[in-house]
Amino acid sequence: MPSSLDLVEAKTAASAVPDDADLPADERALDAVAGAEIENPRAIVNRRRLTQRLEEIFKQVTAGPKQRQAVLSLLKEALAAGRAEVRRRFEDDGASGTATVRAEAYLVDQLIRVVYDHVSQRLYPLANPSTGERLSMIAVGGYGRGELAPQSDIDLLFLLPYKITPRSEQVVEEILYLLWDLGFKVGHATRSINECIRLAKGDVTICTALLEARWLWGDQVLFRDLRQRFHKDVQAGGATKFIEAKLSERKVRHDRFGGSRYQLEPNIKEGKGGLRDLHTLFWIAKFLYNVDDIATLVQRKVFTAAEVRTFEKAQNFLWTLRCHMHYLSGRADERLTFDMQKLIAPRMGFTPHGGLMDVERFMKRYFLVAKEVGDLTRIFCAVIEAEHDRRSRFRLPTLKRRRKVEGFGLEGDRLTVPAPEVFTEDPVELLRIFQVAQKHELDIHPETLRAITRKLKLVDKTLRQDPRANALFLDMLTSEKDPETTLRRLNEAGVFGRFLPDFGRVVAQMQYNMYHHYTVDEHTIFAIGILHAIEQGRLAEAAPIASEVVHKILSRRVLYMAVLLHDIAKGRNGDHSELGAKVAEKVCPRVGLDAAETETVAWLVLHHLAMSDTAFKRDIDDPKTIQDFADLVQSPERLRLLLVLTVADIRAVGPNVWNAWKASLLRDLYWRTESLLSGGLAAEGRDARVKHAKEELKEKLKETGWAQKDISAHLRRGYPSYWSGLDLDTHLRHARLVREAEASGAPLTIDTRIDRYRQATEVTVYTADHPGLFSRIAGAMAVAGASITAARIFTLSNGMALDSFYVEDATGGAFDQPGKLARLSSAIEQSLAGRLKPLQELKAQQSPIPSRFKVFTVRPRVLIDNKASRSHTVIEVNGRDRPGLLYLVTTTLTRLNLMIKSARIATYGERAVDAFYVTDPLGMKIESKQKLRAIEKKLLSVLDEGECAPAPKTAKKPAARKIPLAKEATKKTVPKKAAAPKNVAKKAATARSGARKAPARKSR
Repeated sequence: MPSSLDLVEAKTAASAVPDDADLPADERALDAVAGAEIENPRAIVNRRRLTQRLEEIFKQVTAGPKQRQAVLSLLKEALAAGRAEVRRRFEDDGASGTATVRAEAYLVDQLIRVVYDHVSQRLYPLANPSTGERLSMIAVGGYGRGELAPQSDIDLLFLLPYKITPRSEQVVEEILYLLWDLGFKVGHATRSINECIRLAKGDVTICTALLEARWLWGDQVLFRDLRQRFHKDVQAGGATKFIEAKLSERKVRHDRFGGSRYQLEPNIKEGKGGLRDLHTLFWIAKFLYNVDDIATLVQRKVFTAAEVRTFEKAQNFLWTLRCHMHYLSGRADERLTFDMQKLIAPRMGFTPHGGLMDVERFMKRYFLVAKEVGDLTRIFCAVIEAEHDRRSRFRLPTLKRRRKVEGFGLEGDRLTVPAPEVFTEDPVELLRIFQVAQKHELDIHPETLRAITRKLKLVDKTLRQDPRANALFLDMLTSEKDPETTLRRLNEAGVFGRFLPDFGRVVAQMQYNMYHHYTVDEHTIFAIGILHAIEQGRLAEAAPIASEVVHKILSRRVLYMAVLLHDIAKGRNGDHSELGAKVAEKVCPRVGLDAAETETVAWLVLHHLAMSDTAFKRDIDDPKTIQDFADLVQSPERLRLLLVLTVADIRAVGPNVWNAWKASLLRDLYWRTESLLSGGLAAEGRDARVKHAKEELKEKLKETGWAQKDISAHLRRGYPSYWSGLDLDTHLRHARLVREAEASGAPLTIDTRIDRYRQATEVTVYTADHPGLFSRIAGAMAVAGASITAARIFTLSNGMALDSFYVEDATGGAFDQPGKLARLSSAIEQSLAGRLKPLQELKAQQSPIPSRFKVFTVRPRVLIDNKASRSHTVIEVNGRDRPGLLYLVTTTLTRLNLMIKSARIATYGERAVDAFYVTDPLGMKIESKQKLRAIEKKLLSVLDEGECAPAPKTAKKPAARKIPLAKEATKKTVPKKAAAPKNVAKKAATARSGARKAPARKSR
């Protein structure tokens, strides 16, 4: 927007407006300036007509409340009509975001001028104001730039020559009251020129606000005095301090909003790559060069004309996006949430194409714009640093006096080239300069980066096939000197995507779900950084096994290429793992990998989800699970590669995705598979393992003083699956728990302990087995706020159930607070006693799904596998995660007369993936096709509707919602008088299926 100081020059143009010939010169000048930017501005608001109508009201209506109400009604009508016209132009005529925010600012400008004139001339007229009673209204902040989003605040400065007088105070107060009554959110200050200058020197926020100050109305000379004083006393000599303050402020802001421009729900104003970054660039330019238009920086040789066009396009895109957000939400929303993305994508002209949804294409465009903003601000700040000879934080003392490094020039700590023709003569230099920067831990000069950007067309098929270029790329990828930073530089410069076109396809490609936090390219580069950190030993505590085995891997090149390519085919039609393996077969030979290495990379890309799927969705205590996984992996080398790839992949998904529970599952799967591959488990049959487990426990129990008859009795309680599926420590804990429960005769015993290895809480329940036990416990845990991550379920030969559940709190941490544990124990007790109705409690507690998550449609799926286990049918359910889902699913399985033996519970953002190992009442797999179809149909119904059939009616009054706390948090033994479920005592010696002999293997 033109500077308010240009009004003098605009007065000549104003005289060419014949309709307004009777208006004051200043008003004609302002309208001429506005008219040069806004099409038909008087259709938005006609200040002349509005002033005339106010004059009529003032003459016809007696002073007082009625007159003020009439004035206010007229102004509200003008504001509503003006906003409606601006919105119509935006939504119906396709006006740009830039035009819209300027039109909004113009509308508010005109209304504020009308208000000022009304208050100062009609309500508090002053024929001959003294020097001290002069007053000037100044727009500051974004409003000062002449940009106002539909729901943004307006920031005003009431400027005084000296301290405020009674009359000026009245005028300011009445203006503010009128603006507030009109519905404006007004940030305001009343200060003298001296106060403004003094505060600007000590507060960078005030300094920035005054930097953008724009005269609105009142005494214009007063504003000129402020501008002159500001330039002389604040700007002169204060450049370094201001630049450092703004860059520091930018860093703090970026950290506060996630530190990445690739957040999937970005803050488009304050986040990295958002509008505020462009504003920061503008502020620094304005402070240094006194420019009011970013295009002026071309003359200053800070930006090229192409970069200015990029700036303007990015700003217009972000303003357009922000206007859509404000109009849709009716408030100043700056976070582009998932539901907002879905609404805005078609409004901005995006349609599904090439296997991508409209919202994915829209967000890809957003991330590309955010990247361009990052490029512009980085280049600009680097130029400013170089111009002011500021030392970069990357400077190396050993290179201070060197002027050349491996053929490249050196300015400070930045590599340069004498001329862009260097790249034309040998395009390989486009890659080599990044490799040299990585090798010597240097940066690249912004002018050289510009030259690289302008020469990207040289990154063509010829360069891609050049062995030297591919060797350089592979060297950078596998370097021990921070490959993540180098790959990010290559990506930001545009070289990465050109040199590896398949990677270029996933640049700024979002993954539209709640699980992934970053775009595909950013996720991949993060994963490379995590792999490097694992190699360097920086993640030894969080990922100890991966940190150990990574040094046993035979080919680092294979591992780094697999991490680079594991998601390379995201966003294409088809399975990205299968398509990615084909890409690997094409790319790996090109960069220099031999046939064996290429085959291994392709295998890793094809199966990069296999280890996490097995660990998180299958029962790794089932020997068949380990055998199947070992058959897939086939060699210890592939197992090591797959483990490290899996750890890097999961940790790069986003904050808090990796946790100790997942780490423990992967560790257990790794060790068991490694043992099988090396002949350990294969050489030892199940009977031998059962015998060994019993002997180990027998010795331990003898050491603790158990009598031989008690030991023998306990060893007879467990079936083979119990002895082969648990370790010695767990067997020992269970033995003590069962002994105490049997001695007391209690029908229910609950034990809780914190498993530091898995960073989860283990809840063990010992009670009489009966139908629906698992679902009752799952419901109680859901009511108590515990999230089940895994379950091991055993029925002993005495008809008692010995069930272990691993639970976490809502944040994924150990469920370890005493109050929570007591509530959990009490909930289980009440649920098993029939006093707690989980379904009713969950419905009472349930809060609606936030609108930003409703846009995700999780297609319910039920997968039934009879090959994954030798003795059980594996049922995997996929659906939208919500409180109580596990309870609903397990209740349905119980009503289908299925026995649940074990469960694996996993959540991926909005998607719940739960796997259950089940049998029929006789302990056999479900083989009947009719039965399998019925299971699938019922479960799909639950996943679709979110609820199962209502629980059987009971004469008892439903329990109150609040569950009383139990007295003990670590172990809960219910006395005999606390009734267990009806007829439990009679069923204690039989399986839950009713009157039958106990089968050889019993489970639920």
